[in-house]
Amino acid sequence: MSEIIQEQLPYADTALEPVVSAKTISFHYGKHHAGYVAALNKLIAGTPYAGLALEGIVRRAAAEGATAIFNNAAQAWNHAFYWKCLAPAGRGGEPTGAFAAAVARDFGSKDVLVKALADASVKRFGSGWAWLVAENGKLSVVSTANAETPITRAGVTPLLTVDVWEHAYYLDWQNRRADYAAALLAQLANWNFASAAYPA
Repeated sequence: MSEIIQEQLPYADTALEPVVSAKTISFHYGKHHAGYVAALNKLIAGTPYAGLALEGIVRRAAAEGATAIFNNAAQAWNHAFYWKCLAPAGRGGEPTGAFAAAVARDFGSKDVLVKALADASVKRFGSGWAWLVAENGKLSVVSTANAETPITRAGVTPLLTVDVWEHAYYLDWQNRRADYAAALLAQLANWNFASAAYPA
């Protein structure tokens, strides 16, 4: 059986400071994300899920109502995606190409899009995620609770996400979720990644 491996961070644990501190990374990536991967590997050992890619596990578990497997697989996937959505300040670029055109068409400007993502982050009650997604080429902002993820919906491509579980921000921002979301999107959003992920 091949285990699910936690992907390495694409930057040093200090690279996102001061918005996301190395201490937060140590808990968020080193404990929470790693914990989902470890729990998932235990749950799927000796089952038909063993050997599937992580995305396949998420989709199959959602379809079959395998709640424990889904929760850990989806959180493992969501977190791996989240780390790619961030870049050290000044390195995230700007929307380009077909993605930039879609932002202008569907939101009017990047600033309007950022506000929509920030609002979705703040308005998500409890734990969850705010997402920028493409469906049939059209961009929209959605939020999901707990481990829910857009990849369970056919034809939906996630492009960017904000993690609004408390472990993502509480050590640095305490209860100021709005400030965390605003700073994350203003300073660390990886628009190069979103541009590349957009299904033109």
